[in-house]
Amino acid sequence: MRYKLTFVVGLAFGYVLGTRAGRERYEQLRKSARKFSHNPAVRNAAESAAQTGREVAGKALHTVSDKVGDRMPESVAQRVRSLKERSQANGQDEWGTSNT
Repeated sequence: MRYKLTFVVGLAFGYVLGTRAGRERYEQLRKSARKFSHNPAVRNAAESAAQTGREVAGKALHTVSDKVGDRMPESVAQRVRSLKERSQANGQDEWGTSNT
């Protein structure tokens, strides 16, 4: 209950400050956020983090598949294999995202 109350108080406080700041401040913050997100260093860091996440997820998939694969019903295993083959044929990784 304490955390809910803290959240509600924070939300109300943010709302009051936001309404006092007005549209001009909102546009200024939005412009700053857009400028930050378009920064090449930020984009490279985000892309690197996404690539690392895909690699780790792929390793985890193989580890889990090796341990659970023989206990999985054949219909589920066949479905996973078909989805994996289809995604690799389309130039996507195992998670449905392109490697670009």
